[in-house]
Amino acid sequence: MMETIANPLKGRHFLTLADFSSEEIVQLIENAIDLKKMQKQGIAHPYLKGKTLGMIFEKSSTRTRVSFEVGMNQLGGHALFLSRNDIQLGRGETIPDTAKVLSRYVDGIMIRSHEHAGVEELAAHSAVPVINALTDDFHPCQALADLMTLYEVKGDLKGRKLAYIGDGNNMAHSLMIACAKLGVDCAIASPQGYEPKQEIINVATNIAQDTGAVLIITNDPKTAVEKADAVYTDVWTSMGWEEEEEVRLKTFQPYQVNTELMGYADKEAIFLHCLPAKRGQEVTAEVIDGPQSFVFDEVENRLHAQKALMVALMGD
Repeated sequence: MMETIANPLKGRHFLTLADFSSEEIVQLIENAIDLKKMQKQGIAHPYLKGKTLGMIFEKSSTRTRVSFEVGMNQLGGHALFLSRNDIQLGRGETIPDTAKVLSRYVDGIMIRSHEHAGVEELAAHSAVPVINALTDDFHPCQALADLMTLYEVKGDLKGRKLAYIGDGNNMAHSLMIACAKLGVDCAIASPQGYEPKQEIINVATNIAQDTGAVLIITNDPKTAVEKADAVYTDVWTSMGWEEEEEVRLKTFQPYQVNTELMGYADKEAIFLHCLPAKRGQEVTAEVIDGPQSFVFDEVENRLHAQKALMVALMGD
């Protein structure tokens, strides 16, 4: 089965899904499903034997760190954890110098950071692929796993509808782009003043014009959820916005995903969340722990989607 895994993206960076064609994203999803089957069947798949991934973390993480480390191990490679405070980047070494140094040691760099511009600068000076594992503006690895999950459950993607309810954050941005690329209608419902960034809405809108996807930006969660195949939410207070938590709790209360709101979606709709979740805030326990919830399948798919990504970017 080793020869079934395609490698169309070798040497490229993975900063946002806007940089990849619909066909390339579909290929990544199909490869991820193949890798998942291999892992479930106990079939060894050491596509990255002898390879090393350097992982820079400027933000704390559970799923990202574990999935990338385990993924590299299953692929026969090695993952090296690099906290900002453990490397010279945290003491003033420049991003270009950091990129050039790491490029001499590792075969790929994964970074979980704040400013997206910093990740772009890292990629501009890196001789090896750079993977964006989260910035304040984008979370493409999560979106890739999300669309993989929707594909597994529904059997197809084009013409489906995903509704995202909550803060117009990095998750909303990446989902808009991912859906637009794959012909999935996407509705984003956020409180006034918390909508996605207009420049990213423009990017997703332009992509959707080519694929036929419908993009809706609204302040009404019921409008967004109507006839949706998947309902998605995220925490109301992302990392870095803790000082706004009290205000956000009041502002976002009408945007809670509960049984009543799920009732406006398709009767076979699934619930998705990138986690961690705060039950009783953005989602009720009844929904996230109920039969419509696929959040832990989604979590598992981070592993397989990222393995497919690493093989494509770093494999021989």
